[in-house]
Amino acid sequence: MSDLLETVDFFRDPDVAQDPYEYYEALRAHGSAVREPFHDVVMITGYEEAVAVYHDQAVWSSCTAVTGPFPGFPVPIEGDDITDLIEEHREELPFFDQLPCLDPPKHTDHRALLMRLITPKRLKENEEFMWRIADQTIDEFFGKRECEFVSEYAAPFTMLVVADLLGVPENDRNRFRERLVRRRDRDQGLGSTEGHEMEHTPIQYLYDQFAVYIEDRRANPRDDVLTGLAQATFPDGSLPEVGDAMRIAANLFAAGGETTARLLSASFQLLGDRPDVQQDLRADPDKIRNFVEEMLRVESPIKGDFRLSRVPTTVGGLDVPAGTTVMVLNGAANRDPRVFDSPSEFQLERTNARQHIAFGHGIHVCAGAPLARAEAVVTLHRFLDRTGDIRVSDTHHGPPDARKYSYDPTFILRGIQELELECTAS
Repeated sequence: MSDLLETVDFFRDPDVAQDPYEYYEALRAHGSAVREPFHDVVMITGYEEAVAVYHDQAVWSSCTAVTGPFPGFPVPIEGDDITDLIEEHREELPFFDQLPCLDPPKHTDHRALLMRLITPKRLKENEEFMWRIADQTIDEFFGKRECEFVSEYAAPFTMLVVADLLGVPENDRNRFRERLVRRRDRDQGLGSTEGHEMEHTPIQYLYDQFAVYIEDRRANPRDDVLTGLAQATFPDGSLPEVGDAMRIAANLFAAGGETTARLLSASFQLLGDRPDVQQDLRADPDKIRNFVEEMLRVESPIKGDFRLSRVPTTVGGLDVPAGTTVMVLNGAANRDPRVFDSPSEFQLERTNARQHIAFGHGIHVCAGAPLARAEAVVTLHRFLDRTGDIRVSDTHHGPPDARKYSYDPTFILRGIQELELECTAS
């Protein structure tokens, strides 16, 4: 291995958290699947290998999807087939009750329940709301012609959109905003290894709120979205426990806002630094949709997901015993030169940009992907329509040739923590 892989701990090195791409390329130089030495995790950078892992539930379990090797499996892992061991100890694992960590058949049922909440009809109604709330959120700061984009637009906008999607009553939304919209530099969130603690905070707040909503709507049905959530059934017609239904809603709420806010912030960071791209979009708004796909490819909001091998297998020519943790690095696979020409370059008209796996792949592909795409498209349209120019603030971030940005200090999420923008009105 190169000195970089021998000396740098991907999961704990603060410099890699700020810029993981040199590390990705060091991995790639040794193959599409490489075992890192600090935590014995097989790191997958190859696009084809990543897709193959995501699609093979017989070999790979999602039980540790968001925690990986931290804090560890509850008991020693032994044997050439640990499927039964996983099921025996699943409920001892952090986040065992969340959709990303479920395996079939339970995942199949819970995913079906989720899709009952985000039907094409509901998404269309929600998109109509997006246009109004985008303008309302912009209006809050537009008079001063500058904003801290993450906290003043991306976080509140995405929170309000998913609140509308799930039918959170309007008189409760300000309370949600006060509790949940905060500067991300105060919260490391998923991907922190400090103390090896994996807490349900702030998701416990969402659990509590949605449990109240569901219990109330089951007792007192109304003609609203929350009643539809409360009455939604599994494919076999059975009514979920309140806990199952509220976890589905709460996790959609939390995950949808976090990842989409990062997509929006990365998009405006690039726009503010690339007047040529900004001008292209102003001249031809039809390019906005491909801009979003290329943005997802080049700056994936989720760095990667973990899987645990049930049985011995091979990935990228590397032998992988049962009980091995792998990390599928979406952000690296989306820069695989075997699939994407000049992969580190942002190309507005890249023809295969949508081939990215920023939303994952297979049965765990992000159910909220259409929502995230719509939020990004609406936001770009409204900002470009209302401004004549959007710029990154030199005062806050330094000159264009020496910008200074801070990113989330986690190994799971990729997002800028603060983005000061200036603009002129159209």
